[in-house]
Amino acid sequence: MEAMKFDERELVCISCPIGCRLTAYLDEEGKIIEVKDNMCKRGKTYAEKELTNPTRIVVSTVKVEGGRVPLVSVKTETDIPKGKIFDIMDEINNTKVKAPVKLGDIIIENVSNTGVNVIATKSIF
Repeated sequence: MEAMKFDERELVCISCPIGCRLTAYLDEEGKIIEVKDNMCKRGKTYAEKELTNPTRIVVSTVKVEGGRVPLVSVKTETDIPKGKIFDIMDEINNTKVKAPVKLGDIIIENVSNTGVNVIATKSIF
């Protein structure tokens, strides 16, 4: 009988402040067999998501014309596929808005065709 081959991945969980160092074991097809060293259930969930469909929240700034300050802080409303970060940053970097900007205003709708909006995280007058 042939021994089962697996891939071992080490991760640091970012689901809570503890920051557990996790070890995930994947089979030959890339499916997760086991997650070890997590101190809570969130660690296992994080490892599964990170290894199968990694996502991130993008936080940045957009240029403001006519405001008291030249930039407004923005973020994606929800997490986006990690592979889209550079496309999204290109859109953000090429965007300008006119003051006033209110907290929660949609700055970019459906950024990079992700279905996610980029919103203002503070008000600028």
